[in-house]
Amino acid sequence: MNATPSRAWLADFLMLAAIWGASFMFMRLAALDLGALPTAAMRVAIAALFLLPLLVAKGHWPVLRQHWRTVFLVGLLNSAIPFALYAFAVMHISTGLSAILNATVPLFGALVAWIWLRDRPGLSRTIGLAIGFGGVVLLVGGQASFKPNASGVAPVWAVLACLVATTCYAFSASFTKKHLPSMPPLVAATGSQIGASLALAGPALWFRPDHMPSAAAWGALLVLGVVCTGIAYVVYFRLIERAGPSRALTVTFLIPVFALVYGVILLGEQITPWMLGCGAVVFLGTALSSGLIKLPGR
Repeated sequence: MNATPSRAWLADFLMLAAIWGASFMFMRLAALDLGALPTAAMRVAIAALFLLPLLVAKGHWPVLRQHWRTVFLVGLLNSAIPFALYAFAVMHISTGLSAILNATVPLFGALVAWIWLRDRPGLSRTIGLAIGFGGVVLLVGGQASFKPNASGVAPVWAVLACLVATTCYAFSASFTKKHLPSMPPLVAATGSQIGASLALAGPALWFRPDHMPSAAAWGALLVLGVVCTGIAYVVYFRLIERAGPSRALTVTFLIPVFALVYGVILLGEQITPWMLGCGAVVFLGTALSSGLIKLPGR
């Protein structure tokens, strides 16, 4: 077996985790100034403008024209809705907690694949689903207060927004596997961001800020759009192509590690033992449910 593809897969995996781990921090910096919907809309619009010339230069425009409806739907599920929800969430809870909740993507992915694709899990994966969802309940119970915080929003709504976003990612992964199994990563990445931009344009204009955003907010948006979205999604769809959707989704295991480090060092956030303990339960359940690890004899 040629070892080069394996090394390339691992490099993509680590790079994607580091980039997406930073996205929570940049979302917070932008959303606190612009609001959730304008942040999400500008993020995907910048990504689309960055990727479109690359798509045309590679000669992939005819492929996108042929499959634009399907790719745009992926953009709605994989970018527009979850980006808006996470931009809302990081305004009201820590970026570290948001990233830990994001790690449930493979958990929901296994559940969606079971219901939609009839990919029935074995005993080990079923136990993993139970453990993972138990960890989510514990985490939510310990962190999601119904009492409004300093931002005026109860943290429970931010937590629920994260969980809805992870469900969208899960549906998107199964949809991509079923309908876009061999599409070039650049086409899927570019088309999805164009579709997300169109979906968010109207809501973002309606909720646009009534002031000129700061230079720091524009800088955060630029990094979000070009690096955390444009470049990251090319890598992500390439990862799906090389390693399959189940393995690609497990990148969410590493994202919280990077996000927690960035949050503590750069944003001054605090990590509680309860967050770490519940996060460990969630990771264990997710690893079992996605087949990354198996119980003996199962």
